Amino acid sequence: MSTAEPMAPDAPPKIRIRGLKKAFGSNVVLDGVDLDIAAGESLVVIGGSGTGKSVLLKCILGLLTPDAGSIQVDGEETVGLSEREMDRVRRKFGMLFQSAALFDSLPVWENVAFGLIQGKRAKRDEARKIAARRLTDVGLEPRVGELYPAELSGGMRKRVGLARAIATDPEIIFFDEPTTGLDPIMGHIIDNLIAKLTSKLGATGLSITHDMASARRISTRMAMLYKGRIVWDGPTAEIDRSGNPYVEQFINGSAEGPIDIPLQDHFA
Repeated sequence: MSTAEPMAPDAPPKIRIRGLKKAFGSNVVLDGVDLDIAAGESLVVIGGSGTGKSVLLKCILGLLTPDAGSIQVDGEETVGLSEREMDRVRRKFGMLFQSAALFDSLPVWENVAFGLIQGKRAKRDEARKIAARRLTDVGLEPRVGELYPAELSGGMRKRVGLARAIATDPEIIFFDEPTTGLDPIMGHIIDNLIAKLTSKLGATGLSITHDMASARRISTRMAMLYKGRIVWDGPTAEIDRSGNPYVEQFINGSAEGPIDIPLQDHFA
C-alpha cells in the first residue's frame, strides 16, 4: 500500500515504546516490549491469541496502566498522564474496534459523528454532513446514516466502524482484528478500504491481528509478539524470508516449532 512520506531522520517516532511491562497477578502479559512506529507507516502486530496484542493496544490507548516502561506519542510521555491529559492525546486517535462497537440506540450517522460531537464539540448539522461524507468514503450510501446498527449486516457494521474511526481526521488509527467475523471477500474489501483511507489521510496505522492474509494487505511493516516481547520486526516484504523460527511457524500455521501450544489430551 502507498503511505505518507517517511518521517525525517531526526523526527521522533509517532509512537515510541520502551520496556513496556504489564502483568495481571502472576500472569505476565507484556515483558519488556520495545517498538517504534514511524509517522505515516502502517504497522501490524501479529501473534497468536492470548499473546498480549490487545493488552498492548489498551496500554497505548491509556485504557490500562503499564506496570513499567514508557509510551511516547509525538515525543510526549503518556504513561502517568491524568485522564484529562490523556483525553487530549486521544484526540489524535481513531479506532476501529473488533466488533465495530456501535451504539445500538443511536442511528448510524450519529455513531459515525460521535467523536465529532462529543470530542470536538462540533455542531450536529455539520457533524451529520461529515458523517455522510465518511459513509461515502467507505462505500455506503448516505441514506444508511438513517438506519440503526441492528439493521446492518456484519460487513456494513464494520464499514460504519471504519467511517467513525476516520471521521475526526485522526493522526493515528488503531485497528483491532479488523477482519474478525467477516467472510474472506468482505475481509478483503475492508482491508483495501483500510489501506486506501489510511494512506489518503496520511495517518499512522497500528493494527493487531492473527490473520496473516489481512496483515499482508494492510501493513508496510510487521512485528511479532510472543511471550510478552517483540521477537521479530521488519518490512512486510521481508517476512517470508525472516529467518526467524517463531515467525516461520506462525505464518505457515505449523504445529511444529518453538511456539508453545498448550494442548490437553482429552483421550488419555
